[in-house]
Amino acid sequence: MRAISPCLLLVSCLLLPSISGTFSSMTVILSSVVFFNIHELPSSKPTIYFQCQAENKIILLDVIEKHFLYKFKGVESWQPLAELPDKKCKRCGFYELNREKSDDVFDEWDLCPDEFLAGNNVHYKEKEFNASFTCTECAATVGSADPNQKSSSVDKKLNLALAILLGVLTSFVTSVAIFGMYKYWQKRKREQNQERFLKLFDEGDGIEDELELDF
Repeated sequence: MRAISPCLLLVSCLLLPSISGTFSSMTVILSSVVFFNIHELPSSKPTIYFQCQAENKIILLDVIEKHFLYKFKGVESWQPLAELPDKKCKRCGFYELNREKSDDVFDEWDLCPDEFLAGNNVHYKEKEFNASFTCTECAATVGSADPNQKSSSVDKKLNLALAILLGVLTSFVTSVAIFGMYKYWQKRKREQNQERFLKLFDEGDGIEDELELDF
């Protein structure tokens, strides 16, 4: 057998982690689910499954009753439900096998990594089901991106606060200026009235003096 070159082994050890990181995915498991509606006849056992677009069906073997809360540990043979690529969504849904026509759809939605808060995500469909999912890797990925998002959010809030403050200050300065101009106009008007009155008074005195001289 041909021996493996030490250089080739070293290169492989260096490249494999980066390749695995490039194609990393995040596993999603079903933590709990309760179905409010079963489409099959009561006499038959329903076959409910989960499926993402262009992927295999994940049959929920234990889920056969409605209005019953099923809880899972994530170690069941059919787990995990899906694997999400980094920062990308998948179109997934819950379905019920129909032996006579096309399968019944409980709901279809986009399953996204950024929707997992603290690693958990709840999806509710009125009159159909309520399911909770867990994805610890999603929480780590979202958490690692949070500082930038928080920084951006803080910057936006600061900019908004500064804009509001500048608007208030501008309004205040404008109001003070208008009030000052109004008070100055009032003062100037009073002075003009006083000057006019004094002028009339002086003219009246002048007329009286002329009358006295005439007499």
